[in-house]
Amino acid sequence: MKIVQQQTVGDVDVLELVQSQVPTPAAGELLVRIAATSVNPVDTAVRAGAFPLLGAPPFVLGWDLAGTVEQVGDGVENWSVGDRVFGMPLFPQQAATNAEYAVVPAAEVATVPDGMSDEQAAALPLVGLTAWQALVHTAKLQAGQRVLIHAAGGGVGHVAVQIAKALGAYVIATASESKIGFVRSLGADEVIDYRAQRFEDVVAPVDVVLDPLVGDITPRSASVLVDGGIITSLLDPDPGVVDQLIAAGKRFERIGVSPSAADLTSLAELVTAGTLSVTVSATFSLDEIAAAHTAVETGSTLGKVVVTI
Repeated sequence: MKIVQQQTVGDVDVLELVQSQVPTPAAGELLVRIAATSVNPVDTAVRAGAFPLLGAPPFVLGWDLAGTVEQVGDGVENWSVGDRVFGMPLFPQQAATNAEYAVVPAAEVATVPDGMSDEQAAALPLVGLTAWQALVHTAKLQAGQRVLIHAAGGGVGHVAVQIAKALGAYVIATASESKIGFVRSLGADEVIDYRAQRFEDVVAPVDVVLDPLVGDITPRSASVLVDGGIITSLLDPDPGVVDQLIAAGKRFERIGVSPSAADLTSLAELVTAGTLSVTVSATFSLDEIAAAHTAVETGSTLGKVVVTI
């Protein structure tokens, strides 16, 4: 089978398309023939050495996948050969989905919703699980609450807007000018061009903030947060900022996404209900994966970048 591996960290030219043996599933595992995967910012950061999640190379990147079950390991009773599955297996360990096949825990994938393409299914897991776990499990977002979602035109952000609306929240989003129309189309109640306006000057108090950016965004977001409100962040801010939040009677939670078949199923139910879709702005083949990484790193795309296999 073909895989994309790297022997060292660095620019996109470290990604190599090579041949490897098809793995065999152990007990409790599935062998999945991968139809599509996606590239997330975490992939590019690990590739470049900015985020040593997998330790020293060699390694194979990729966590998102959509495909069909090719072989079932011992003890697996709820999956059959030919079933369509999607997921984000093993994160933050190596899942190696930048390949034609991958072995995954049977308990960490879910059924692809009827009518959902492989490309869309592969684009959803990491960003969908991140947004769902941040808003539902960590922030416990309720109907009628107000939520501020930063970088709403990106992968996590555009899914988070739709999840928050499905939960009945009032959604305020920030985005660059070129993405404002897109974010409005997702159902955001207010969209702010963060380059033209300082959001804290125009946003009324909110109960929840989803902050994938940190930097000065975190203390600025805290200034519009109600007492007892929560900032959920994908990155670590300055420790002093967190101390100030706590002293002001507000909460901060650094979130880390985890595989969850139950949460994937919840996302699939929203897809089936027509209240959630994932936008795929660019599609590449496996031998074009370097270009896919470049597309993610430029930050110019809406939604997600997918690699078909």
